[in-house]
Amino acid sequence: MFPVFDTPSVHLAVEEAVEAGITEVFFIVSSGQETVKAYFDSVPDLERALEQVGNSDVLRRTRSISEMVNTHVILQEERLGLGDAVLLSRGFVGDEPFAVFLPDDVIWSDMSTIGTMIDMFDDLGSAVIAVREVADEMVSHLGIISSELIGEGLHKVTDMVEKPNLVDAPSNLAIIGRYVLPPDIFNMLEMTPAGANGEIQLTDAISSLLARLGVYAYEFKGTHFDVGTPVGLLKASVYSALHRAGDVGDLRRWLGQQV
Repeated sequence: MFPVFDTPSVHLAVEEAVEAGITEVFFIVSSGQETVKAYFDSVPDLERALEQVGNSDVLRRTRSISEMVNTHVILQEERLGLGDAVLLSRGFVGDEPFAVFLPDDVIWSDMSTIGTMIDMFDDLGSAVIAVREVADEMVSHLGIISSELIGEGLHKVTDMVEKPNLVDAPSNLAIIGRYVLPPDIFNMLEMTPAGANGEIQLTDAISSLLARLGVYAYEFKGTHFDVGTPVGLLKASVYSALHRAGDVGDLRRWLGQQV
């Protein structure tokens, strides 16, 4: 819920999902985070107040939030990792393919990144993950793939390693928080043992699909920020402000004075 300039990153993720045609969104949250859903719920009293004072711009934005998508909350009672969080959605997802977003990965692109990945999934019939090339110092903090380039921006994944040492890393292509997965992943997650810190790693389960179904990686276009770090959040906020419609000359001048 931390704002990227003036919009929570989870809002940006939901907007990307809506652009791709997704109509049902489940938030996997820890205890105390259930209010995330409230952000997307209609607030009639607030809407009436905005209408009465004639604040049409804020009213339109407020209504657009609640009308974007149907939202639901699933509580993760223990923080057992991303794999466990995804597994909790099984009863709701059923036997359908589905998309996973990590909202602290913000991607601005001319086309919905997850929408492009859904199209790839439909063509390829197997898991598609988002990747981008990262600096050496980031490799040991992320999941890294080895792959074969088979098309423009499209890789056939041959191996996946979670947070390798730089000298052991097969590449600088890191997994970023967008996945389109087949329902088979749930069986893989159930058989995946807990790894570091007692967490179930989604990367380990996806690796299990390599031999069975194949896994593909989309080296997406656009601008990406990890807003899970203070510097990343600051950079994303500045980027968002500078790319808004309207006069941003004052901000540009102020930034120029700081360097």
